[in-house]
Amino acid sequence: PEENVATATFNSRTIHGEIRSALLDGDTVSYDMEKGYTRHSIGEKGDGSGIIVELGKLFIINHIKVLLWDRDTRSYSYYIEVSVNQRNWERIVDHTKYYCRSWQFLYFPAQAVRFIRLVGTHNTMNNVFHVVALEAMFTETITPVVDGIQQPTYNVATVERSATVVEGVSRTRNVLLNGEVKNYDWDSGYTCHQIGTGVILIQLGQPYWIDSMRLLLWDCDNRSYSFYIEVSVDMKDWEVVVDKQSEHLKSWQHFSFLPKVVVYIRIVGTHNTANEMFHCVHFECPSQDPDFLSCERNVSAPTNELASPDTDEPEAQDSTSTD
Repeated sequence: PEENVATATFNSRTIHGEIRSALLDGDTVSYDMEKGYTRHSIGEKGDGSGIIVELGKLFIINHIKVLLWDRDTRSYSYYIEVSVNQRNWERIVDHTKYYCRSWQFLYFPAQAVRFIRLVGTHNTMNNVFHVVALEAMFTETITPVVDGIQQPTYNVATVERSATVVEGVSRTRNVLLNGEVKNYDWDSGYTCHQIGTGVILIQLGQPYWIDSMRLLLWDCDNRSYSFYIEVSVDMKDWEVVVDKQSEHLKSWQHFSFLPKVVVYIRIVGTHNTANEMFHCVHFECPSQDPDFLSCERNVSAPTNELASPDTDEPEAQDSTSTD
């Protein structure tokens, strides 16, 4: 358990794809435009399509990690199949409808596997699918999967989980997602956009079922903000999950809503009592609000019976309660 079996140590090897040696060499640092990845042309047909890894023998696994090439802003769509004999394949991950980036953390029911096939179906930059690394293992630490999509209770809007801030102005990239909620001031520690023109746009590393969010509005003085939050899986169709345009809110804000599959989160500030900028210090989803988490654990109701947003929110908190 917890040991990667897709390595030369276990006699595993890449048997299909271009530049096969790169995928299982354990190097997840020194890759660039020219080297360090295994690839295949998107759209190629037949049984031999994609990138295929042969494990050294039959292993029981329930977890695969994949590092998609991430040295720019591109995203990929893909699916993964497994087999014991290369004849009968079972699809265990289907992210063909979603844009995914960087490290992919994938969970599925434990099963015997000898062959793993990774097939890219889309790249937002070109027609090639590039994979830097693949790991396969059995793990005791799993994330629930509903209809093929993970439903985490931990915050997935982190750099460690491959989330990134696509739009928004800040001194430090991804400061919105770094977990720092104490050290911020007038000059740094927040992400902002101009009200009326910009937005703050976050991309999660892969699709997740999300039913809550929490954010920390900049609160070094007495100002308050109005805003709304939309979510999408494809950057085309957006759904509003939080609408606080008619309210004036400060500091920590927690929101719950019916579970939705989410890849992109767009935070749009509409008013600031102090100036024409919207400032956000921290964002997380799902919410790690202690009261919410303890309430969630106590309620064993099905996910589709979660309270709607207008019945399940705390009052706007005073700007001094930043703990």
